[in-house]
Amino acid sequence: MKRRNLLRAGLVGSVAAAVSTPSVVRAQDKVRWRMTNAYGPGAPFYSAGPGSPADFAQRVSDMSGGRMEIQHFAAGELIPALEGFDAVRSGTIQMNAANSYFWAGRSFAAQYFTTVPFGLNFAGQNAWLYHGGGIDLWNELYKDFGMIAMPLNNTGIQMTGWYRDPITSVEDYKGLKMRIPGLAGRVYAELGVNVKLLPGGEIFPALERGVIDAAEFVGPYQDRRMGLHNAASHYYTTGWHEPQNTGELLINAKAWEGLPDDLKAIVRAAAQATTLESYSWSEAVNAEALEDLVTNEGVQQHVLPDDIVSRMREITFDVLEEKAAADPTVKKVHDAFFDFKKKWEGWAGISEGNYYRNIL
Repeated sequence: MKRRNLLRAGLVGSVAAAVSTPSVVRAQDKVRWRMTNAYGPGAPFYSAGPGSPADFAQRVSDMSGGRMEIQHFAAGELIPALEGFDAVRSGTIQMNAANSYFWAGRSFAAQYFTTVPFGLNFAGQNAWLYHGGGIDLWNELYKDFGMIAMPLNNTGIQMTGWYRDPITSVEDYKGLKMRIPGLAGRVYAELGVNVKLLPGGEIFPALERGVIDAAEFVGPYQDRRMGLHNAASHYYTTGWHEPQNTGELLINAKAWEGLPDDLKAIVRAAAQATTLESYSWSEAVNAEALEDLVTNEGVQQHVLPDDIVSRMREITFDVLEEKAAADPTVKKVHDAFFDFKKKWEGWAGISEGNYYRNIL
């Protein structure tokens, strides 16, 4: 073969190889990624501060010695709040921070990786995700979308919400107007609640003007920051609807495959670190905020009556079982989640449960 033909054959082979294999970052190359966020700029936990996406990005930079830089964009700074799923799927960006239950319209199974009413708490959820096959199921769910996911942060248990008037029975929910998203909203609707879906910034004015009678957001620190105690004074808890809330780090699979192993390990380690940091920070600031709300702001803290919680449990499992029966993917995740919970709660009951019952 002539030299010209040899060169031509070599060039064709190189192009074919480049097209057929993913671009792999060399160990010495600097990686620059972009990460969007479903939450607005400056929001503690959700965008900035301890355990936030911005914190995660900084940790990756520090741990990699600057070899990997992730530019963080809060909602609206690059794309609208809830367009991160499609942006990561298309490869327009490499990462997105949100909650998987935002994508429940794609598959109801996504709900389980954020939170499930009457489900696992922080310890149980992380045990399931990291050591019970949960993350593998999460990635299996997203495989056809060309993405992977992992936990990013966690609020811990959330409060039931703020009410303008006390709640004493199931009957009090009939006709009540309440801001409550997700699966919990469907449960409340079964009790006769007029469910309202409002973005965070609209909750306070709606509650203050009486457009709604009750609202759920997060917990004492975040709720105080929004001023919800100035619109309603009855603050209820059981944590039934969100025993914990896992933030999601969504990553384009091809971009992930192109990272060297050490950077993959750094991303995983940084995400685990922010998960612990965010939970620890939330526990600390919620303790201070609740004391302040009750002592200085006239807030009355309550626990929902047992009969209300029992009815909510019945409705929740009716809905979950209905969804599982209708979709094999949902059933697979549902069964795995509750099989793990059944095994774990025996230990939790005699360890953490005993602590809360008899020691705290």
